[in-house]
Amino acid sequence: MRISLNWLRELVDVSISPEELAETLTMAGFEVEDIEDRRPWANGVVLGKIIACEQHPNADKLRVCQVDVGSGEALNIVCGAPNARADIYVPVAVVGTFLPTIDLKIKPAKLRGVPSEGMICSLAELGLSKESAGIHIFELENPELGSDIRPLLGLDDVILDLTATANRADALSMVGVAREVAALTGASLRIPEANGVAIEGKESPSLAVEISEPQGCPIYIGTAIEGVKIAASPAWLQQRLQAAGVRPINNVVDVTNYILLEWGQPLHAFDRDRLQSFTGTQDISIGVRFASSGESFKTLDGQNRNLQAQNLLITASDKPVALAGVMGGEDTEVHEGTQNLVLEAAIFDQATIRRSARAQGLRSEASIRYERGVNQAALTTACNRAVALIVELAGGAATVQKTASSGEDLSFSRSLELRLDRVNLVLGQLKRGQTGGSKYLEPEEVKNILTALGCEVVATEKERVFGITVPPYRYRDLEREIDLIEEVARLHGYDNFCDTLPSKTEPGYLSPEYAAIRNVRSAFRAAGLTELMHYSLVKTEGENQVVLANPLFVEYSALRTEMLSGLIDAFGYNLEQGNGALNGFEVGRIFWKEDGGQDAHPTMKEADAVAGIIGGDPTVWKWQQGGRDRPLTWFEAKGILESAFQELGLSVEYQSDSSNTRLHPGRTAALSLNGKHLGVFGQLHPQLQQEKGLPEQVYVFQLDLAVLLGELGRCSNSTRKFAGYSSFPASDRDIAFFAPIEVPVVEMQSAMKKAAGSLLDSVELFDEYRGDNVPAGQRSLAFRLIYRAGDRTLSETDVEPAQQKVRDVLVEKFGVSLRS
Repeated sequence: MRISLNWLRELVDVSISPEELAETLTMAGFEVEDIEDRRPWANGVVLGKIIACEQHPNADKLRVCQVDVGSGEALNIVCGAPNARADIYVPVAVVGTFLPTIDLKIKPAKLRGVPSEGMICSLAELGLSKESAGIHIFELENPELGSDIRPLLGLDDVILDLTATANRADALSMVGVAREVAALTGASLRIPEANGVAIEGKESPSLAVEISEPQGCPIYIGTAIEGVKIAASPAWLQQRLQAAGVRPINNVVDVTNYILLEWGQPLHAFDRDRLQSFTGTQDISIGVRFASSGESFKTLDGQNRNLQAQNLLITASDKPVALAGVMGGEDTEVHEGTQNLVLEAAIFDQATIRRSARAQGLRSEASIRYERGVNQAALTTACNRAVALIVELAGGAATVQKTASSGEDLSFSRSLELRLDRVNLVLGQLKRGQTGGSKYLEPEEVKNILTALGCEVVATEKERVFGITVPPYRYRDLEREIDLIEEVARLHGYDNFCDTLPSKTEPGYLSPEYAAIRNVRSAFRAAGLTELMHYSLVKTEGENQVVLANPLFVEYSALRTEMLSGLIDAFGYNLEQGNGALNGFEVGRIFWKEDGGQDAHPTMKEADAVAGIIGGDPTVWKWQQGGRDRPLTWFEAKGILESAFQELGLSVEYQSDSSNTRLHPGRTAALSLNGKHLGVFGQLHPQLQQEKGLPEQVYVFQLDLAVLLGELGRCSNSTRKFAGYSSFPASDRDIAFFAPIEVPVVEMQSAMKKAAGSLLDSVELFDEYRGDNVPAGQRSLAFRLIYRAGDRTLSETDVEPAQQKVRDVLVEKFGVSLRS
């Protein structure tokens, strides 16, 4: 908000310089982004009177003026403005004046052979407008020639461009800023009061106000004013609006904007005659309701607005005439011929106005204030002050005033307790404690600070505890004890508290969990997979999904319950874009709901997972294949996954699984780690692969990250340990047998390792055969067992007993038929 220092000085006694005031406000949380000092813009420009004006002898568009600037001798000035004439008062830049706006220093000159001793200025040359059609002409009753023109144009002012935080809606008004300055500097405060507004009590034509949406509009005041005369505002009002960056329009509209700036209370004036013509009735009934489907109306900016259900409307006889709290309508605006008014002063709900403005893509000075929250306690004061100013500047009389409210308790008082010990605990020691004074804030200091803010401070029965009554204009902001503590720190000065640094610094480090996650990512990248990242938001499809209450799009209306769908879509998208097969992985979070039973509400759950997708031809050069792609086999894809597990030092077991309907029932494995379910790995179901238009064989996996991290966090895996190796030769044995197809190889390997004991170094499947000469329902398997000892060369008597135990356990436990 742009703060005029001249205006501010009328409300509070500011004696410090603009720079000091800007520093004070900034340190208190109100950042001053710019200081616009207008005083140099017209330094040396004085009031003059054109006493004679003649045509230039050598130029059609120039005039030679004789200008009296009170120095006793008229100045000869050549002027090119079309509105230059005799007997007018004008701003004159005398010789030696520098005009920074146009970067010009006035010097004696000759224009087409005629000497010129100064320049008659326009508002553009003085920095008050971008363009001017001619020189500025003053309308003055008692002009003093040769006087400084800066007070006449408001150029003796300094403008502070102040930014307030979202919680300080009171700082979007001159009164609010004045209260803040008074609290910070201890200066006297003068709040403008509304003089008594006489309502004549006429009822014809009548005015009624009815609120259909009390939640969106708790209070609405409508005032009828008759017999006004629309004209330009007086200079003082125009200058204040211009200093604040508001364009003057006419006396009525300017008064509503003036009150907006002064009190932060948006107002709107309707042309009563246009309201009557628009509604077709003499009796005006103002209403507040939400828009209906298909409604539209034209706002003041000339745009035809298609209304939505969240748009709160002001209506006349149920016809929309304004977007409540945002912008009025073009059909009922005040114009040059307006004679009768209906003045609106209302309080609107913050969230309602925010949604309404956003739905139309429209923000105004009014909506900005309503969105942050206006001071409800000042509504009547602001309304009466506006009525008084309109009557003063535009004439007329207030005839009817009607108020409608929701009927709820609208008291704006709040009582809080403030513990002095809590204040000192949160804020810490003061710097003055280093020089021998009190280390902490004293009760009297805290009381004085809060009193300066307008709070009522009283002692309570509890020791070192104050009872605080919050002023109405800070009702929305000061809600808890910590808010009061913040105010104490802010006004006392953040820089007046001690800086407390840690006594001993420690080097930063990664937490064990995050370090383990980094290792997981590194392992999958080392396996040749690209790390991917997707949104956690998906379409609403499943029953156990966590659905968003306010989604941005239908496609992002729920949280994902698994990660494979996003990876499959990404794989297909990359193929469509000509990027080839996407072999990647993602570390992310999944969400779901669990039914709590008949009487209990469902509970929300979340977990971290690692998922990936692998497909396409793994070979880079295909000249050995005649340039044709070769499908990735199940074992090649499994090898990529195994290499990541090997990098992490994990031994993962695979079990046949057909529970996932999106995966191939015969090429899917459930993964486990030390007896805990880890996840799933398998080939996409051929039907799904055809629907998505993917290559012949694409493989996916999804793992439980918590299980992975739990295993990596164990002492045995946290640090890699060196294992000694044997320098003696190994002894290998092969064993072949027929085994039922449903018996997993991993179970047989585990049983062989356990039966053979410590001499068995490794067991590896090297052949599988199904077909002729193999019994139905079985397969031929061949394993190679490697025996090794660390202290000797093994003999037949060492190996054969262990090998026999292996044969026995295979026959007894799995019912195999030995072939060797």
